[in-house]
Amino acid sequence: MIRVAVANQKGGVGKTTTAINLATALAAVGWKVLLIDLDPQGNASTGLGIGQSGREISSYDVLIGSAGVVEGAVATRVPRLELLPATMDLSGAEVELVSLEDRARRLERALDAVPSGRWDICLIDCPPSLGLLTVNGLVAARHLLVPLQCEFFALEGLSQLLQTVERIRLAFNPELQILGIALTMFDKRNNLSQQVADDVRACLGQAVFDTVVPRNVRLSEAPSHGLPALIYDLRCPGSEAYVRLARELMGRLPRHAEAA
Repeated sequence: MIRVAVANQKGGVGKTTTAINLATALAAVGWKVLLIDLDPQGNASTGLGIGQSGREISSYDVLIGSAGVVEGAVATRVPRLELLPATMDLSGAEVELVSLEDRARRLERALDAVPSGRWDICLIDCPPSLGLLTVNGLVAARHLLVPLQCEFFALEGLSQLLQTVERIRLAFNPELQILGIALTMFDKRNNLSQQVADDVRACLGQAVFDTVVPRNVRLSEAPSHGLPALIYDLRCPGSEAYVRLARELMGRLPRHAEAA
């Protein structure tokens, strides 16, 4: 199973929107997909229409070892897409994990126990921080996708994240690779958006995906209906961009994940 962490410690960069819609696009082409919600806010769970009553077992239970990933995964409205939901219990997990053995490898060990062939790919939606929850996501993953908002402060956050990734590589996970940087919330009316996009491409070159996700109101509306934007409005500019981004993503992933 391919494991991709979707992470950026800066909030409001379109991270969860990216995770939900890429997971939907991959499921639509036949992949068996697991999306893990590691954010205490539970936005990925809400955005896929999983209410509190459908979160009996959550990623918190998996991290503390009281439940397994397969046991906690719930079906979504998207065929072949399952979700390990999040609850507010996660907000206390940072403190609880400190006293546990191998606290940085809790999620990795849980995913290692998943039977082979259960899912083709796992996307991990990390919280907007560089705490133990995000560390668990980065240690468990083999690939990192970074959504990056097209504004100045996003560049500062990116440098911090890249430093953290290097420390994770050295201490826990030498296999972690940056799959790509996805430029999000691009406003073509704003010169700064283009300038930031140009600067990121100049610094990181081929690591940056060609597809740029525009700022789009339909992407913002979709979660309130408990639907991915790709289902809420497939023809809006945001959804079309995520379809292209998913195609690029598949081109960068290892070939051993065949469509189901």
